[in-house]
Amino acid sequence: MTAYQTVVVGTDGSDSSYLAVDRAAQIASDSGATLVIACAYHPARQEDVTRAADQLGEDVAYQVVGSSPAEDSVRTATERARKQGASKIDTVVVDGEPVPTLTRVVEERNADLLVVGNRGLNTLAGRILGSVPSEAARKSKVDVLIVHTT
Repeated sequence: MTAYQTVVVGTDGSDSSYLAVDRAAQIASDSGATLVIACAYHPARQEDVTRAADQLGEDVAYQVVGSSPAEDSVRTATERARKQGASKIDTVVVDGEPVPTLTRVVEERNADLLVVGNRGLNTLAGRILGSVPSEAARKSKVDVLIVHTT
């Protein structure tokens, strides 16, 4: 079996997702692979932006709505990945749901490994409604590593 060439990992800015980033970065470092850190988000509706600006002020409203939190998440994830030894790192911030976004990034980047954390996998809601790790594993056409993060 050859080493992985491109590893995709999803992050939502949670501590759990950053643990998955750490593991993906270690794998990418060990195999000389490119690490692609992906974050899905939903753009803020205008009413949310207006409400945030009214409550927080125009100068800080951008920090809690729109793609800014997603950009911050991938920036933090990139810093963590570098500390784990990953040297070839790309980031992707996409408007959309997590699993379709990860699936699309895997396809577009021709990745051969998808890494996700296990958050939600063992919860009642996750068992009834489905979770990102279980849905990602079910829909992926490449190897999936579900990292024990919780």
